[in-house]
Amino acid sequence: MSENRDYYTNHEDSGTINISEDVIASIASLAASEVEGVAGLNAPTAVDLAELLGKKSLNKGVKVQNIGKSVIVDIYVNVKYGYKIPEVAGRLQDAIVSAIESMTGLDVESVNVHVGGVSFEVESKED
Repeated sequence: MSENRDYYTNHEDSGTINISEDVIASIASLAASEVEGVAGLNAPTAVDLAELLGKKSLNKGVKVQNIGKSVIVDIYVNVKYGYKIPEVAGRLQDAIVSAIESMTGLDVESVNVHVGGVSFEVESKED
């Protein structure tokens, strides 16, 4: 597999398969949303700044890097209050590796989890 701009390319006997970095980031985002204890993605400041300058990021909070025949994923999340951060991060890493490898066939070298905050659930008051 080799990288061609923002795509991961795999040359097969029957043709070429191109997978966009955005697709890989979307897979990671969806996997993260299913992990108990994750409150949501938390975009780093540089992504927020890029959006202000008109560069849209559909996958805020996920960064994908090509390292040879594998990928490195950086994900920025908020964790729900009351959950053990190391346990949530471990489940998050496992879920992302499993989802990317099963859906794309790419090897995931590492998943770096960056916890940017804790989300406190507010109970809604009904009068």
